Amino acid sequence: MTKVLLDCDTGCDDTLAILYAALHPDIDLLGVGGVWGNVSAEIAARNSAHTLAMVGRSDIPVARGASGPITGAPAVFAYHVHGDDGQGNVGDPSFEPELVDESAAEQIVRLVRENPGEVELIAVGPMTNLAVALALDPELPTLVRGVTIMGGAAMAPGNVTPVAEANIWCDPESAAAVFNAPWRLRMVGLDVTMRTLLTEQHRSRLLESDGSISRYVGRMLDFYFGFFAANAFGERSSCMHDALAVAIGADTLVPTLAPTVNARVDTSDGPGRGQTICDLRGRYMGFPEQEGAHCEVALESDPLFADEVVELIRTAGDSLISGDVSAR
Repeated sequence: MTKVLLDCDTGCDDTLAILYAALHPDIDLLGVGGVWGNVSAEIAARNSAHTLAMVGRSDIPVARGASGPITGAPAVFAYHVHGDDGQGNVGDPSFEPELVDESAAEQIVRLVRENPGEVELIAVGPMTNLAVALALDPELPTLVRGVTIMGGAAMAPGNVTPVAEANIWCDPESAAAVFNAPWRLRMVGLDVTMRTLLTEQHRSRLLESDGSISRYVGRMLDFYFGFFAANAFGERSSCMHDALAVAIGADTLVPTLAPTVNARVDTSDGPGRGQTICDLRGRYMGFPEQEGAHCEVALESDPLFADEVVELIRTAGDSLISGDVSAR
């Protein structure tokens, strides 16, 4: 089993990622940190705890993290994508999470030090918590198994600006710290996530399941699909952003093309702000080794990965939260 520590800005796609990590037999989910991004850090932590409670994994600690960019700039959220509650407006407002006292960055440092060389740190939101953890413990890069991020775009267009992906654009300074740190980094960006789709056929299978967890996810995706229909695909579907990053980070899915290249983040104030600049000049030579490179950039992956995620959630059964009418 791969020991995984997740850092999420838990909206709809993060919920799928947490369910995948909590339910997959080859993943040992050690903890979840909440960060601002899709929603506030408070809502992100609450949604993470709710997702874990549904599948009976309230033993997994959830910590609240950074509430905005590391520079102190105003936070920008994506409620228009994920709903006012980050759950497609079908969440359970009565749920009261039990969060740990430490911050998400402190939890990262503690769990990595308790499991040296074993933890895959997977961040699927803005990377503020990771940057803070690096500042708290500069030895962190020598102690993790590796770091996987959902973010960036190597050859694909951005989704916030023509060149910048949302998680990087939200806090480029934190992302730059993560890219510059001397750990093995895996970038799972728009090159693969925008081509790995959940469809209405998938959503129907979730809604038709006997289990209330599956039906909850199907209802949650209704709002999410509506955003992508209007803004990305012209039809009702959605990307598998975060769950794909978890699968690649935990090695339950191996991308078919992921060269190791030099990569950096544009932190300027110009039109390239937030761009992930990946050196792909070796593409036509089979990506020969680059001196100093430590970033694996996923460029091609299994486009049918969503089938696995849907089946895993369909077999999750009923929510174990007492009185959780939202999942019925």
